Amino acid sequence: MAEPAAPVSLNNAQMEAVHHLHGPCLVLAGAGSGKTRVIVHKIARLLQSGLEPKQIAAITFTNKAAAEMRERAKALVGPKAARDLAVSTFHSLGVRLLRSDGARVGLKPNFSILDSDDVLGVVRDAGGTTDAALAKRWQWTISLWKNQGLDADAAERAATSADEQVAARVMRRVQERLTAYQAVDFDDLIGLPLALLQRDAEVRAKWQAQFRHVLVDEYQDTNAVQYDLLRQLVGERGIFTAVGDDDQSIYGWRGATIDNLKRLPQDFPKLKVIALEQNYRSTGHILRAANAVIAHNPKIFEKKLWSEFGDGEPVKLIDCDSEEHEAERAVSRIQALRGNDGRNKFADFAVLYRANHQAKVFEQKLRAAQIPYKVSGGQSYFDRAEIKDLCAWLRLLVNQDDDPAFLRAATTPKRGIGHTTLGALGEFAAKWKTSLFEALFAPSLSATLKGKAVEALQQFGREVSELEHRSRHTTGADDAKKLLLGWLKDIGYEQHLHDGEDSEKLAAARWSNVLDFVDWIAKRCGGEVSQEAGSTFVTEGQTVLQVAQTIAVIISLADRTDEQDVVTLSTLHAAKGLEWPHVVLAGVNEGLLPFQSGSESAEPMTPERLEEERRLMYVGITRARSTLVVSTLRRRKKGRDTVQALPSRFIAEMKLDEQVAKEDPRERLKKLRAGLVAREAGQVPLV
Repeated sequence: MAEPAAPVSLNNAQMEAVHHLHGPCLVLAGAGSGKTRVIVHKIARLLQSGLEPKQIAAITFTNKAAAEMRERAKALVGPKAARDLAVSTFHSLGVRLLRSDGARVGLKPNFSILDSDDVLGVVRDAGGTTDAALAKRWQWTISLWKNQGLDADAAERAATSADEQVAARVMRRVQERLTAYQAVDFDDLIGLPLALLQRDAEVRAKWQAQFRHVLVDEYQDTNAVQYDLLRQLVGERGIFTAVGDDDQSIYGWRGATIDNLKRLPQDFPKLKVIALEQNYRSTGHILRAANAVIAHNPKIFEKKLWSEFGDGEPVKLIDCDSEEHEAERAVSRIQALRGNDGRNKFADFAVLYRANHQAKVFEQKLRAAQIPYKVSGGQSYFDRAEIKDLCAWLRLLVNQDDDPAFLRAATTPKRGIGHTTLGALGEFAAKWKTSLFEALFAPSLSATLKGKAVEALQQFGREVSELEHRSRHTTGADDAKKLLLGWLKDIGYEQHLHDGEDSEKLAAARWSNVLDFVDWIAKRCGGEVSQEAGSTFVTEGQTVLQVAQTIAVIISLADRTDEQDVVTLSTLHAAKGLEWPHVVLAGVNEGLLPFQSGSESAEPMTPERLEEERRLMYVGITRARSTLVVSTLRRRKKGRDTVQALPSRFIAEMKLDEQVAKEDPRERLKKLRAGLVAREAGQVPLV
């Protein structure tokens, strides 16, 4: 069977969505229905109607999706028009608004943006705890409140338990520190622009005039604050296009709400709803299984996927004895379908599962079979806290105006520089419109801070300056390694890791990562040739500072895996938006999908949670283009025990028996004959 191909022209529903220009429009884009194609063609149509590129805002959720959208728009409307389009993530748009008008909410133009690890440190300090798990719970709760549009006062009123009351008080202290540091977190990049537009009519009018048409991709993933931000941007005119799928709303656990789809027709009575139901990805059997499952959820808007690719192979259900048996059968299937002639690439296969822990046994079996793979959504080496600590120092060597790097480096390891000192320094820097580092040596700083605080700050500044000087003049692998190890010893970083971990084994593992990172930098100072992600790096006697200057580029190349010919192992959440010719959906059992924690404190399976789990199953099914295997376990591991396992309720909802019965008997006979020929040739698959 030929692989499904992208549409060569717009179908009727797509055309209707593209040409609806003068009012609110909701495009219900089913899985694989060509939603990005609709968005870029609508951008082209808006330009034809007389809008300037800068008057069109296209908003999505990830930098990767925004980059893809811009590239596809570039191919359609040309590089000049595409360059001027406001294509961005919600967070990037928030940065743009705050860089322009943040002074009206008390922010200087070069305010700092703290990442999750930086914010966790602020939360721990604000809560007065060394318990990392407790601080992370506070951080998560505060984030959910911010995504609901609540400030500390509103959170305190909404708190329903003693733990939440404590979290609300911590939230207040965190916000005080961020204000003093002239810093924001990622949630603030949505919340503060919303507050700005709500409170300031002049700024609101400015941005509504700037963006004459707003397009929002993956609309079902928006939270309450993002919805309100959209309403403020479009104003009473209400000219926008929201593209999304209520059947793929799977991020309720991080604040996304399907209620935003329900609110649209209420808030915009003239809303035009257009359903994209033709699928350009999957075969008929796969789509019927997906439709059958999702039909058990209550519908906001009716939609049913179909395609012109024919039935294809029936969805295969396999019953496995254990996790090991399941992984063995998945590997056997990959080997059989790939064939000796390599007719399928490894990159054509994916194994999808509900929880991260399910990946381990598949990794083991793939390694044993010498099959290359990647784990999608796994933590990058460069995302580890200890590596980000060292990168903060290196960033500061290169750019002393990098305030987020300053905040991280100045407090890691701790050196007597607390939140009060940093807050006062932040206010001083904002007053004199300077960076935090530059403010260290201002003659008038001593009038703002006490002598001991000034001395601690200036000592840190001298350490950075000395390291910058030595890095500028140090080259060669051995000398670079000696410099970096000496610096780490001087700042007591190894001891810092041991002080921050309850487990000596974990602290030692983190220190091992640091030593690997030192070696990684030293090699680039020593004129060695190295291969990473298909790219060759040749370093010819670089200094440590020169390596630091290019480290962001090197990291991005080292992390690149999209073009590798490898099998993908992925959680269902991380797989959303992706597709493969051949998919194994693993561990489709009660307790795994739908997921239910085995702990006593686990939340009950409410109707809302069950509906979201069903949508997750639907997402998994619709990732497959040509073949889909749904795998269940008879027994599964639960902690240290092995327990009996029940097939997921979603298996029965797929109605697989009915689909096989509907298959053309002549096609079934052809497949049986082909199977006999393959068996005689010794090529029959094991699944």
